[in-house]
Amino acid sequence: MIGEVRDYQLAMADGQAYTVPLAKEIVPGLLVYRIPEGLHPSSPHRWRIGHETSGRAVADAMLPEDAVKGAELLGTLADWTKDVATLRVELNPNVLFTKLSYVYCIAPASEPMRGDVSSNGTYTDADIAEAAAEAKANGFSAADILVAMSHTVPWMGLDTEDFNEAHNRIAALAGAN
Repeated sequence: MIGEVRDYQLAMADGQAYTVPLAKEIVPGLLVYRIPEGLHPSSPHRWRIGHETSGRAVADAMLPEDAVKGAELLGTLADWTKDVATLRVELNPNVLFTKLSYVYCIAPASEPMRGDVSSNGTYTDADIAEAAAEAKANGFSAADILVAMSHTVPWMGLDTEDFNEAHNRIAALAGAN
């Protein structure tokens, strides 16, 4: 049911299934969920669009809002309640991902970063304190902090409101103007 939040059975490449909590159905056959820490640890794009009946990944996004937009767009391109084999025949992946790029979605796990970045889009008070100490040590201004945050984990995966809140806290602790 559209808007319903529930567990989702993610199909892994090795044939195993993984239960993902809090997946939300956006259009019939497509759900959006946050990739749990530990799964695809090198992918900073932590929000995924999944095919409900197969459990397969369709696309990834940095922000939950972009994943929702991507699922809504995909809903206009095909009937996602169909099986994967049928969808593969009906859809051209090049066209699909070109259209998805306009809403900032990418092929699943296609833009890895070094190390474990599975915490992208979530931060702790310790992360704030560490970023503030680094900013202060480097003599960063508030603008410098903004630029640095936009390209690093966990900040680049935050929605606008959370990003601004984190930035303001870091700038205040660093004494940046």
